[in-house]
Amino acid sequence: MPTVSIVLPTYNRTRLLKLAVESVMAQTFRDWELIVPDDGSSEETRAFLRGLQSPKVTVLWLSHSGNPSRARNAALGAASGRYVAFLDSDDVWSPRKLELQLAALRTSQRRWSYTACNRIDSDGRPLPIASQPATPVRSGWVFEQLLALEITVAMPTLVAERSEIEAVGGFDEGQLYGEFHDLCLKLAMRGEVAGLPDVLCSVRAHDEHYSANRIAALSSWMHLYEKFYWLAPSASARACSARMRAGAALKLAALQGAKRDLVGVWRTLQAGQAWREARLWHLCATALLRAFVPWPRRTRTDRSLLRRGTAA
Repeated sequence: MPTVSIVLPTYNRTRLLKLAVESVMAQTFRDWELIVPDDGSSEETRAFLRGLQSPKVTVLWLSHSGNPSRARNAALGAASGRYVAFLDSDDVWSPRKLELQLAALRTSQRRWSYTACNRIDSDGRPLPIASQPATPVRSGWVFEQLLALEITVAMPTLVAERSEIEAVGGFDEGQLYGEFHDLCLKLAMRGEVAGLPDVLCSVRAHDEHYSANRIAALSSWMHLYEKFYWLAPSASARACSARMRAGAALKLAALQGAKRDLVGVWRTLQAGQAWREARLWHLCATALLRAFVPWPRRTRTDRSLLRRGTAA
């Protein structure tokens, strides 16, 4: 069995897919298998994948679902390595990525790891400094920091023991956006992480990214925070989940043009079971009122009118 199973899902993007595969082939650590779940790509991509005639590469021919979690779970079911590493078809790894991460896992005796990354454009050029990831890389127990987005884990930076991923149930196929963050939160609840500050992969920013649907993405993030409100191991983590969900709901309302429609915002916030919790209700209602209801300071005229009305 190989040490590492690399999961690389794809749907078309043949030009970028070739670069992603090349970055796998260039790894200094060689004991790996590459599993490519193809989500019903066109013939151009399928022809490229058929040309990868290597015993280290397995292609899973799937019917198109448009669900990244379903494709990744199919690959996890075929994986045989002790560790699993993830790479998207539009991203690339540095040559020593697996070598350095596996060494860090052995040294720290931790069961999952991530690294720093940079962001590149569609042609592979680094984006300006202002567009580069700004959150630090941390080690240890990071659940609440991940929950509050004080730190983030990019998909191609993760390496984890396969048994840990299986223990948390893999990817949530009902979480259409933010599914990778969902997985990392579940891993962070179970154990400490080994974080490497080295930039060992590049995440590509381009117009073809599937999360361009902001309304659907925000709805999924609301679902994620609602779920972790109930899973959170502490009161502070539950409160953080409530705040983050309320923030996503308000962004969604603004995106839908509902800033002046309090009824619409109210219904948006009410969606889901977490609303039934009184603490969450209070937090969401307070955020709603502060965002949309003005709080003018009373003047002397206001007080005199109030007294007149009371006397009448």
